[in-house]
Amino acid sequence: MEQIDWSNLTFGYMPTDYNVRCVCKNGVWGELEVSSSAYINMHMAATCLHYGQEAFEGMKAFRGKDGQIRVFRMRDNAERLQSSCRGIMMAELPVEKYEEAIIKVIKLNERFVPPYESGASLYIRPVLFGTTAQVGVKPAADYMFVVFVTPVGPYFKAGFKPTPYAIMRQFDRVAPLGTGTYKVGGNYAASLVAGEKAHAMGYSAVLYLDSKEKKYLDECGPANFFGIRGNSYITPKSDSILPSITNKSLMTLAEDMGMTVERRHIEVEELATFDEAGACGTAAVISPVSRIDDIDENKSYVFSKDGEAGPVCTKLYNRLRAIQYGDEEDKFGWVTIVK
Repeated sequence: MEQIDWSNLTFGYMPTDYNVRCVCKNGVWGELEVSSSAYINMHMAATCLHYGQEAFEGMKAFRGKDGQIRVFRMRDNAERLQSSCRGIMMAELPVEKYEEAIIKVIKLNERFVPPYESGASLYIRPVLFGTTAQVGVKPAADYMFVVFVTPVGPYFKAGFKPTPYAIMRQFDRVAPLGTGTYKVGGNYAASLVAGEKAHAMGYSAVLYLDSKEKKYLDECGPANFFGIRGNSYITPKSDSILPSITNKSLMTLAEDMGMTVERRHIEVEELATFDEAGACGTAAVISPVSRIDDIDENKSYVFSKDGEAGPVCTKLYNRLRAIQYGDEEDKFGWVTIVK
């Protein structure tokens, strides 16, 4: 095996040894299978290719100072995948089979779990999709579940540093009663045009507003949004937002730190009252926001003038990572140790 430069990994794909697969035929899930191929043999008329019957998850495994490998909130991911399956009428994978597949794929690729001091982690990508060949718009009868892993560095090149975000009112992420609460590929496809436009203008991501009134904060393209005001952790409530497991964890930690947690509608103008702001998700954990430019309204909301993350974002980030790596006691029962 070639020597991996763990400390300089990007957030990208690197081939590993094995992936784990499972097939569902007529509503019945089979046994887990191990494959060393990175390719899937699929019919050209599969429903995932034509009608978007596809859902995925994002998880990480961490090697601690004690050498043990920890997986973060595995059951929550399994249950969210089931929710996504219900949302687009796919067969639900049992939670136990999901967890078995995750542990198996980590063990098979253990040599790719980065060392503790590197700052890198093993990214885990489970994906479930319809494979039935048909040209009529209806749910598939057969499905495949695949889990692969790859070692990754930080999601943003800058690491834990504040970066600018943009509000682009001419774009919607999802429809008000659409698939926003599910982790399906179509939501991400819908965000690509705005996301690339924002990148070209020097922004890290787009902060979307609600699609109906363009009045309330929704979420960022790849992450949930939160703001800090005094001793309050404030995050948008909407039927269009993906329920981020990282955000859920941060809300718990904020309460544990004695903060007030508010999950509610947030009007755009309220951004002016926040001391700090951040985007959160599995990939970046927390991406601190330096400023948000409401381009069409020609307004700018600034949260960091010195290029450093605020104290609350920093504390939350450090605490969550400490639990993930085993440096702090996991009193919430979030971590599974891979034996």
